Amino acid sequence: MADVFSKIYLQLVFAVKYREALIDISWESDLYKYMTGVAGKRGHKVYSIGGMPDHIHIFLSFKPAESLSDFVRELKKSSQKYVVDKKYCNSTFHWQAGYGVFSYSEAHVSMICNYIENQKEHHKKKSFKEEYGKIIDDFKIERGRKDDFDFFE
Repeated sequence: MADVFSKIYLQLVFAVKYREALIDISWESDLYKYMTGVAGKRGHKVYSIGGMPDHIHIFLSFKPAESLSDFVRELKKSSQKYVVDKKYCNSTFHWQAGYGVFSYSEAHVSMICNYIENQKEHHKKKSFKEEYGKIIDDFKIERGRKDDFDFFE
């Protein structure tokens, strides 16, 4: 069988259920390392991971050996279990249903990594709702068919 040659750059965005600010700075890097490990074990390479207490961005090269929806489901499921098992939250921790996924070219790698690594600074100027809305608009994604993190009318 012939080899598969691919380089698929994706940015994943998903939120904590009800967009609660539950990801604490004291353990966020442990969560990011865990999620990077999960992705790596599945053959994907994480270039950047970061976010805010209520949401996360992951920029990775995705290997097409599995479906994206299977990967995201397993990443969210295992990381939720990790947070619960480590007792990082005093309340119940769950990821909100759904996610955003956006594709990029090789030329965008540095820009997207920089954007993700500077989330805390970025969000001093723009809310998650504004940020995500801009991404949706930039990619010309139709709104209204499904809820987008429960904040678009």
